[in-house]
Amino acid sequence: MKATTHAPALIALAVAAVLGTGTVNATTTSGIQADEQQCQRERASRSNRPQELYPESTRTAPTERASQRMGGQLNKLGTALDKEDNAQVRQIADEVIANARANNYDKAYAAQLAANAAYNDDDLAAAKTYLVQAVELDALDNNAHFQSMMMLAQLQAQDEEYEQALATLDRYLEGSQSSKADDLALKGQILVQAGRPQDAIPVLRQAIDAAETPNMGWTQALMAAYLDTENTAEATRLAEQIAAASPGDKRSQLNLASMHIQADNSAEAIAIMERLRAEGQLTEDREYRNLFALHLNTEGGEPKAIEVINEGLEKGVLEGNHQTYLALGQAYYFSEQVAPAIDAYQKAAPLAENGETYLNLARILFNEDRIPEAKQAAQQALDKGVRNPDEARKLLAR
Repeated sequence: MKATTHAPALIALAVAAVLGTGTVNATTTSGIQADEQQCQRERASRSNRPQELYPESTRTAPTERASQRMGGQLNKLGTALDKEDNAQVRQIADEVIANARANNYDKAYAAQLAANAAYNDDDLAAAKTYLVQAVELDALDNNAHFQSMMMLAQLQAQDEEYEQALATLDRYLEGSQSSKADDLALKGQILVQAGRPQDAIPVLRQAIDAAETPNMGWTQALMAAYLDTENTAEATRLAEQIAAASPGDKRSQLNLASMHIQADNSAEAIAIMERLRAEGQLTEDREYRNLFALHLNTEGGEPKAIEVINEGLEKGVLEGNHQTYLALGQAYYFSEQVAPAIDAYQKAAPLAENGETYLNLARILFNEDRIPEAKQAAQQALDKGVRNPDEARKLLAR
């Protein structure tokens, strides 16, 4: 199943509907025996009923059940589902849905199973169409009806149909009267994805408060909502809360560092990332890159930037590209270490898309009275192209 960046996890579609298609045998029992058998059947029926998932629902569950005339088709449908024959499930379901003799329950049940089959085949458009049919027929029991509605909302959100998803979800919440933390969190996450962070914040807070153990994704969604509303203080507070609860989780620590960066608290961000570096937890190119950039943007941070870059290169974590060597050259140069700065520029210049780095190298070499090397760098700058070729030509003419 394909998944999206901010798309919520999908729940499985419940398909355990009970079909009343068994045969009835005539018996010649006395009235007392018949009454006793009826009581036994009622007790058995009550014990076999699935748990009511929506006890607060305002919807009166329909009493219509599977029709006898469609019993054979529905049994075939169930068999195909058991065999995971998705194509057969959809074919039979389509026949039931199109049959004028089928009642609404027959059609809704068939549509629900067809949605499951389409989902399993990654045909999400068809799954949504079937789910709309199952919901609009309004013939399934509360469990199946509301679970179909929930799955429809999730698929709509996955396809970035956020307003449709929210409309479906609001209909679900109103009819089911669900106050489950998972359901509220889903609405909050969709609101964030729909670009409505201000609306998402109270819903996500309600979901988090209602859960014994809130999902980390909910808190991250709330954090994103606070950032989108420029409430950096609350976003940072949440990030600190998550990081404190998971001190060994690198991602939580990096998220907190990111919050500090957005809040212009570079010192705090550097402290977190340097601790991770000391623990050997920086294992990706972008992590080293972010850290040396923080040092370069800090007064007097060039020596630490040099240390971070060289360590990343030695470990093979940091890619030795133009950007890396240029940053290293600048860090050496502004910390008055000219020789290693020249060496870094000489590595960076051939990797650049244009001749600007060669031109900077030529300037440094001229300042060090390394004239032949400076002229060679100036010519290379012209060969690769620079914004101000006259400067390179003047260097060549000296």
